[in-house]
Amino acid sequence: MGSSISILYDNIASLAVASLVLLIVWFMHSNTTTIMPEEDNETKLRSEEVNDRLKNMNSTADQEDRYTSICANCGKKGDDNSMNICNKCKQVKYCNAACKKKHRSKHKKDCERLISQLHDEKLFKQPPPAEDCPICFIRLPTLISTGGRYFTCCGKTICSGCVYAPVYDDQGNIVDDKKCPFCRAPSPETDEGSIERLKKRVKLNDPTALFNHGIYYEKGLDGYPQDQDKALELWHRAGELGYARAYASIGYAYSNGIGVRIDNEKAVHYYELSAMGGSAEARCNLGLLELKKLNMDRALKHLMIAVKSGESTPLKHIKKMYSNGHATKEDYTKALRSYQAYLGEIKSRQRDVAAAAHDDLIYYESGA
Repeated sequence: MGSSISILYDNIASLAVASLVLLIVWFMHSNTTTIMPEEDNETKLRSEEVNDRLKNMNSTADQEDRYTSICANCGKKGDDNSMNICNKCKQVKYCNAACKKKHRSKHKKDCERLISQLHDEKLFKQPPPAEDCPICFIRLPTLISTGGRYFTCCGKTICSGCVYAPVYDDQGNIVDDKKCPFCRAPSPETDEGSIERLKKRVKLNDPTALFNHGIYYEKGLDGYPQDQDKALELWHRAGELGYARAYASIGYAYSNGIGVRIDNEKAVHYYELSAMGGSAEARCNLGLLELKKLNMDRALKHLMIAVKSGESTPLKHIKKMYSNGHATKEDYTKALRSYQAYLGEIKSRQRDVAAAAHDDLIYYESGA
């Protein structure tokens, strides 16, 4: 009997302790749920206050930014969207057309200086290097006439090394020279077949095909009528699509009066477009033109960029400038190092093998 009472007391005690624990937990939870919302509300109010202040600050800043433009004639502040801008230099703004007209004579010299400065910044910027061969992924050489070949089947320009190298098909058989090393398309058996492929690439607005098609018209090749106007039209299209050599051909035409009247200003214009697009040959021509004008600083800039882009001829001219005191030893040393760096980027064993086997696969010229 006594043991039963003892067990009963123990159970009651356990229940009491459990009830006490539950009461404590409920009390804590009750306090938490009643206090936390107040804290959340206070935090929320502070956050909203900060956000309101930031909005006001941003609104004020935006309003001020709208009136950062100042009329170059009268000094009045104006909204960027409503200001008149100089049509030539694009750097000076006016509150209205009347102020623009009044300030024209004062701005003329500065305008010409700004235009020249902006033009030179673009002109003397080192262009990006040529793209890589799509097979060996090594930079294509500048001497593209023998250092690479354009294929009308796939529109790819492939380096001389990959053109010459044996290529294997899926069965491990050597693909002969009559197939494209990139897409494996059989080469056309006739000149007519080659021209048909070229025309298909022209319809696709392939800039290289447009340029080559222009050469057919320029020289009257393979039954094409000799038509310099048509050649120029095709070269313009190729140039607009990013083929820099096309602009160089247009510049050469104006420089030598081939199918057009000699116009040195136009020749320089197209040489500059070509050079900015990456043509090392056009860049070299610009350097030689500046040498003739005795503009030594500009000539050196052009020749240095041409060397870095892969032209070896400028090395001889820079060396001569150094001998005549128009360039420093450091200039000539830098030019040599730039050309060596270029050779390091384009050289490959397979290209050397191809160049040793065939003269028409030589992919670089020896320097000075």
